Amino acid sequence: MAISVFDLFSIGIGPSSSHTVGPMRAAHMFVKRLDREGLLPAVARIQAELYGSLGATGHGHGTPKAVLLGLEGHRPADVDVRGVEPDLARIREAGRLRLLSTEHGDAYAIGFDQDRDLVLHRRKALPYHPNGLRLTAFDDRGEPVEAKTYYSVGGGFVVDGDAAGADRVVPDDTALRYPFRTGAELLRLTETTGYSMSRLMLENELAWRGEDEVRAKLLEIWQVMRQCVAAGIAAEGVLPGGLRVRRRAPALARALRAEGRRELHAGEWLTLWAMAVNEENAAGGRVVTAPTNGAAGIIPAVLHYFAEFVPGGGDAHGADEDGVVRFLLAAGAVGMLFKENASISGAEVGCQGEVGSACAMAAAGLAEVMGGTPAQVENAAEIGMEHNLGLTCDPVGGLVQIPCIERNGMAAVKAVTAARMALRGDGRHHVSLDKVIKTMKETGRDMSVKYKETARGGLAVNVIEC
Repeated sequence: MAISVFDLFSIGIGPSSSHTVGPMRAAHMFVKRLDREGLLPAVARIQAELYGSLGATGHGHGTPKAVLLGLEGHRPADVDVRGVEPDLARIREAGRLRLLSTEHGDAYAIGFDQDRDLVLHRRKALPYHPNGLRLTAFDDRGEPVEAKTYYSVGGGFVVDGDAAGADRVVPDDTALRYPFRTGAELLRLTETTGYSMSRLMLENELAWRGEDEVRAKLLEIWQVMRQCVAAGIAAEGVLPGGLRVRRRAPALARALRAEGRRELHAGEWLTLWAMAVNEENAAGGRVVTAPTNGAAGIIPAVLHYFAEFVPGGGDAHGADEDGVVRFLLAAGAVGMLFKENASISGAEVGCQGEVGSACAMAAAGLAEVMGGTPAQVENAAEIGMEHNLGLTCDPVGGLVQIPCIERNGMAAVKAVTAARMALRGDGRHHVSLDKVIKTMKETGRDMSVKYKETARGGLAVNVIEC
């Protein structure tokens, strides 16, 4: 099984990688399948059924909207975020869906009835994963033309239901130069080769693309992260969804600028950058899954910290580009371990799988660019995850707002602390990264389903919606 750094860092749309990005990709995959098999002319309607966490919190996470956009041919990486609401209004008002309109225009327009064609099963789940989606195409006689089940398994990853029993991630048999599945294997490879963690990861990325392309794509990811931070700081008002959560990033940015002496307020800037991203994510803006949307603010915030507060990390124009590339490669190596051996899905293991994984990845990236040895980088990741164990996913109102936005700010601070603690040591420690990943998986397995992105426990039921 091979996972690229670009599987973990992908450009998408808010508010959720598992509930928005994944379902949009699944719907797009389904309609492309119909097109390839020559079935589109026979389709009169399509019904989407959402199960498990998708059914329980789908409306708050934008899942029905994502499915409709995917059926019309949009993809998370290039959908026009400004055109989403007009497109959805057109679908509702006309009662028509234009299947794969991005390629075929109005050629395959079908009827759409939201009550009939979008079904949210709030208390029913499918096998293999809590985020299940079943799509069925019918002809004009009401007979099924095609039906497929997909699982959105976290971070925007989508698994075809036919293969779900065999593996929970998209299979890729690409031969890597230095394959690893555990932290121990990763450390052994760095010792054998003399490579840093980021260099080893780069050698594996060369199995898919050239070094110049890897570098360019990672810098593009960084550019989108920067744009997301800037957009979050600039946007005033309240977030959509009914809770009337006020955007705090703009006011906090103004206050910090007025106080000056940035170095005295590094922690507050770090929190601001993370919250700016997640406020933008909650508003359905353009974000980078890192490794999920719910945890999308942590890595960009720590990268901004690297540029602003680490000597040699950057200048007035931003972070050192080589440092950005090495940061993201090292973070990606750690993210792969979580994806391979546990989960990055809040619906499967709680928020420890999202915010905890992102905190560990950010800590590893920062330790790498601050000169840490592979053992210190692994230690930083372990510290970052260890102190997020047991974190529940309990979004109020099923929205990626409370406690998600503040949680990203807190985890960004933890990541910096974890990296600095590891760099003060020599890499030796009692709890390995592998052990903490195993513990996270077991904790998630034992966690009650009401604390795993269902909005049926924790803050989701103890905070009055207003």
